[in-house]
Amino acid sequence: MVDSSVNQSGRYKAYPEYKHSGVEWLGEIPSSWGVSVMKWCILNNDGGVWGNDPTGENDTIVLRSTEQTVDGKWKIDNPALRKLTPKEKRSAFLKENDLLLTKSSGSSAHIGKTTLVDKEIAELECCYSNFMQRLRVNNSLNPKLVWYLLNNSLIREQFDYLSSTTTGLANLNASIIAETILPICSRKEQNKVVDFLDYETAKIDTLIEKQQRLIELLTEKRQAVISHAVTKGLNPDVPMKDSGVEWLGEVPEHWEVSKLKYYSGIQGGYAFSSQSFSEQGVPVLKIANVYQNRLALERQPTYVSEKMVDLLPEFVVQSNDILMSLTGTLGKRDYGFAVKVESEGKYLLNQRVAKLNPIDSKVNRDFLVNTLWSESYLNQLYSLPSGTKQANLSNSDVLNIWIAIPPTKVEQEEIANRLAQEKNIFDQLVLKAKQAIQLMQERRTALISAAITGKIDVRDWVKPE
Repeated sequence: MVDSSVNQSGRYKAYPEYKHSGVEWLGEIPSSWGVSVMKWCILNNDGGVWGNDPTGENDTIVLRSTEQTVDGKWKIDNPALRKLTPKEKRSAFLKENDLLLTKSSGSSAHIGKTTLVDKEIAELECCYSNFMQRLRVNNSLNPKLVWYLLNNSLIREQFDYLSSTTTGLANLNASIIAETILPICSRKEQNKVVDFLDYETAKIDTLIEKQQRLIELLTEKRQAVISHAVTKGLNPDVPMKDSGVEWLGEVPEHWEVSKLKYYSGIQGGYAFSSQSFSEQGVPVLKIANVYQNRLALERQPTYVSEKMVDLLPEFVVQSNDILMSLTGTLGKRDYGFAVKVESEGKYLLNQRVAKLNPIDSKVNRDFLVNTLWSESYLNQLYSLPSGTKQANLSNSDVLNIWIAIPPTKVEQEEIANRLAQEKNIFDQLVLKAKQAIQLMQERRTALISAAITGKIDVRDWVKPE
């Protein structure tokens, strides 16, 4: 009865007796439990408000689904201020223990995510937007337990099924929410389940945060190793000289300091019309595909007819080509990503993605890619002025950045090979940390599911000292 992924080392026991819930997908529940429909357990099931543009006087914070994370936590960085009428404010005013559920979103992963209004949120004296639904439960339910239920696949899968069969769209409404089925135990047991899950999930979350911090540190260290190697070289005893470039600082005395344009040309992509895209054919590489210095073919895949390869030979991308994204958002550093194409096959280059054409007799391509990833190069790129919130790099922007480069390809290749080894070590450590996070997240989900459906009995659980 108890899931082995949860009951490691026999820590948890099952209830002594079970019965069938009468609900196929829920299966057996403890004999003392029951099932209920959401509408019998809630006092309010209300949509939100949006009001008018703020005036700067007596405006009200209106929380949106963007303030909710996928796993049902708050992330309030820049909440919206709106001008609400007294009636709107009364109808959508949030109180502690209210539950806010996203009922409409462009992403199916976000529909149904639910946050709990805690004391800190209630003190904001805020309301909520019309893309959200407020649930206010009656005394038969612990609001925190409902929060665990709503953010679990137990309810999310019901939402997905009911929304698709009722409306044909992945959107929720009050009626769909009201018809969801809940496993119910006594209020005393509910409180015990909540205390147990709060404690156990907090421990798991702490371990996950440590692994996430480890990934951040490894990523920072990896970046530092790259930046140091392509500006200082591998020999710590080599004589140094002032590069004359602020972002480069001192470089090996025998290295050349020059602009990238003397080592590489550049070519922009083709402006494909949306009418030319098809469901299959030759992949078109867009901004989305040159992502975080990797070729992310799975992001927004787009294709055109294979005949376009013959019609546009100058825009064909093949293995060993170097690409760079030219557009992004200022402050986010999501432009200037560079990648060396390793995969076989042919692609076509879309506008706002550039292909660098290195002078192979002067520069090693792997060394060049590492240079494009270095802080010295990126800081120069990101310091370029822009009159809008969006950065649109020109070909000359890319080529007029100062770089330091060994005079021989032998030394360049030596640095590139060493970096390949170093990066592989970092990448393996990051992969292990990500795998550990995935396992902990799976255990967290399994533990919550087991507790809220009675697969484990926590009635005698006592919080450790």
